[in-house]
Amino acid sequence: MTELCDLRCRYCMPKEGVCKKRGDEIFTEEEMVTAVEAAASLGVRKVRITGGEPLVKPNILSICRRSAAVPGIQEVCVTTNGLGLSGLAEPLRGVGVRRINLSLDTLEREKYAYMTRRDRLNDALRGLEAALEAGFEKVKVNTVLIGGFNDDEIPALAALTLRYPIDMRFIELMPMGGGFEQRAYLPCGVVLERLPMLEPVGQSGTARLYRLPGALGNVGLISPVSAHFCAECNRLRLTADGKLKPCLHGGEEFSIKGLDRAGMEAQMRRAVLAKPECHAPLSSARPSQSGRAMYRIGG
Repeated sequence: MTELCDLRCRYCMPKEGVCKKRGDEIFTEEEMVTAVEAAASLGVRKVRITGGEPLVKPNILSICRRSAAVPGIQEVCVTTNGLGLSGLAEPLRGVGVRRINLSLDTLEREKYAYMTRRDRLNDALRGLEAALEAGFEKVKVNTVLIGGFNDDEIPALAALTLRYPIDMRFIELMPMGGGFEQRAYLPCGVVLERLPMLEPVGQSGTARLYRLPGALGNVGLISPVSAHFCAECNRLRLTADGKLKPCLHGGEEFSIKGLDRAGMEAQMRRAVLAKPECHAPLSSARPSQSGRAMYRIGG
C-alpha cells in the first residue's frame, strides 16, 4: 500500500529512507478499491492494509472505509508501527477496521531508538493503549526475534498478555532486504525454552498459540524459517506499485496497475495458480528471493 514509513528499522529500511515514487508509479486509491472489489469477486474475504507504514497516508481512513464497504469483504485489518494510533485508533474503528497488528520489537527506550533510529517508544505504547481503548475485535503485537537485541526481553514481552487482552506474537527474523546476519536469527523454539510454563492452546493462521497461566491473551509463535507454513498460506500480497506477489519469498510478480476490474481479476487468477508449493529454505547463505525488502512488499 505504501513504501513510506516514519521509522527506519535496521532490518527493514535504509537509514536515509526510501525514494518517493512519482504519482503515476504508485497505486491510486481508486485502483486499490477496484483491486479489493476484484479480489472479493474471487472469494477473498479478508483485506490487510500494511506498508511501510499505512497510517502515514493522508487518505488511510477513506481507503479503509471503502474497502470495508466492498460486498463480500468481511474483515479489514491494519498492520502499523502504532505511532499514529493515538489519534487514529477510534477513527479507524469507526470506518470499519476490525483488527490491528502493532509492530513492537522492544520495551526499552534506548533499544527502540537504536533499532528504529527514532526515539518514539512512548508514542508506540500510547498507540497500543489507544487501540485497546477503541475496542477493536483483536489487537496483536508483533515482535521480530533478534539475537543479541531483544532475546533477553522475551519474558517481559510475553508478560504483556498478563496485562492486556492481546496476542503477543514472536516472529523469526527472515533473511531479506540485505539486513540479515545469521547470528541475529533465533528460532521460535527459544521462546518455549525461556517460558516453559507456556501451555499450548491451538493454532491461529500462521501462529501456534500458547498461554501463560492467568493471562488475558495468547503468545503466538510464527516460524517462517525454522518450520515454514507454505502449505497453509492463502495470501496474495499487493505492492504499492501495483504488483501481485504469489509468494513473499518468490521473485514472481503480476502487475495489475492500470487494469480495469476484469483485468485485475484475470491477473489475480494467474497469481493464485502461480503460488509455489513451498519457498526455498532460508538462511544467511540462501536469502529470500523476493527481490524486494519487506517494506516494499507489505507484512
